[in-house]
Amino acid sequence: MYTALGLQRSLKRSQARITVIDPRSYMTYQPFLPEAAAGALEPRHVVVPLRRVLKRCNVITGEVTSISHANKSVTVKPEIGDEYELGYDIIVVALGSISRTLPIPGLAEVGIGFKQIEEAIALRNHVLDRLDVAASTTDPEVRKRALTFVFVGGGFAGVEALGELEDMARYALRYYPQLQPRDMRWVLVEAAGRILPEVGPEMGEYTVVELSKRDIEIRLETLLKSCVDGHVVLSKGKPFDSDTIVWTAGVKANPVLANSDLPLDEKGRVRCLPEMRIDGVDDAWAAGDNAAIPDLTAGEPGVYTAPNAQHAVRQAKLLSKNIIADLEGGLPKPYKHKYIGSVASLGLYKGVAHTYGIKVRGFAAWFMHRTYHMSKMPTFNRKFRVVVDWTLALLFKREVVTLGRMRMPREDFRRAAQPIPLRPAETPAPGSAGDRPEEHAATAGGRLPRG
Repeated sequence: MYTALGLQRSLKRSQARITVIDPRSYMTYQPFLPEAAAGALEPRHVVVPLRRVLKRCNVITGEVTSISHANKSVTVKPEIGDEYELGYDIIVVALGSISRTLPIPGLAEVGIGFKQIEEAIALRNHVLDRLDVAASTTDPEVRKRALTFVFVGGGFAGVEALGELEDMARYALRYYPQLQPRDMRWVLVEAAGRILPEVGPEMGEYTVVELSKRDIEIRLETLLKSCVDGHVVLSKGKPFDSDTIVWTAGVKANPVLANSDLPLDEKGRVRCLPEMRIDGVDDAWAAGDNAAIPDLTAGEPGVYTAPNAQHAVRQAKLLSKNIIADLEGGLPKPYKHKYIGSVASLGLYKGVAHTYGIKVRGFAAWFMHRTYHMSKMPTFNRKFRVVVDWTLALLFKREVVTLGRMRMPREDFRRAAQPIPLRPAETPAPGSAGDRPEEHAATAGGRLPRG
């Protein structure tokens, strides 16, 4: 979106036709997903409608299933209808990444991802729905299972999602007199020996201490072995049951790249030069999580920029300038950005940060997290809406209503539309008035039973 926006601003309609293809009609600002899941932000405010922002671009809502750069064409699969070929002169590959999963028994059936806004909303509704289940049952095993929440992966996504949702659930318990905070069990499973490696060992250790104070279990050097039907088996400790298993254990390049003739590295990313031109290919560029772009600030070969928003946004903005420079016969500039550090939220008013060599924790780090990501949120419209959401959250109590029924919006209507069986005593005798077509029509249309 950022690359298309830069091209749109610099090129006239008579100079170029810009087409953007994406399965969704909006761009998601992923660093705000944890806050959207916790209800601190309105979900619609962390996404940017492509057609509204890219007014001079042709936006196609569909999936690219293959790329043939030799023929300069992509195969597009719309939501409805047949696939078709779309030709191009210049291609920008910005497919991003998907969740990196493992062949763990039960994971595909019960696991919940945390990479898209739909997943964040569903997870919020699910957590609150589990509180409803726990408060409404008399079965202690059902309650225990409903109140056990497992997050696999100790990176930014896992720690921030767990921190925000635990904070929200703890707040929500004030409306559930049947439940106590000690009834909930929150578990973070991480295969490595520490969490949040991006903020350094000291801040990672601080995060473990802070989360442990909230009775959150941190299972380091532990693997998820199985979760069939919610029965969680870890490489260490006793098995237990859970209705909530969230998978945030890393990402991988979009697998669509494997169905292309572009050069890929051993991780499935597009091999790029420092100026983001695809290595050895003309008229092809890449940026973001699916691109292996050399990190010129590392001081050694073989190091590539990390797959995060900090690099992706900056790469995209430079990429539009490089494409224009190339079209005008100029020299594209190499991407060079020294990593300034990382910030992470651990819930309302809690956070950790390590920026420019300075380590910050608590409220100050939380405020830095919000300020930084608000400044990077695309468009003034969305920045303003995010600030309004935060302001309202300061003035009013947190919303803890679940809209879990939205997953099946037609269920009540479907049940209402089912024919209502007559009682044996009410079954009309053959040849009676009830056998007449007009009588059936009147019963179905205007004489529904009460209740």
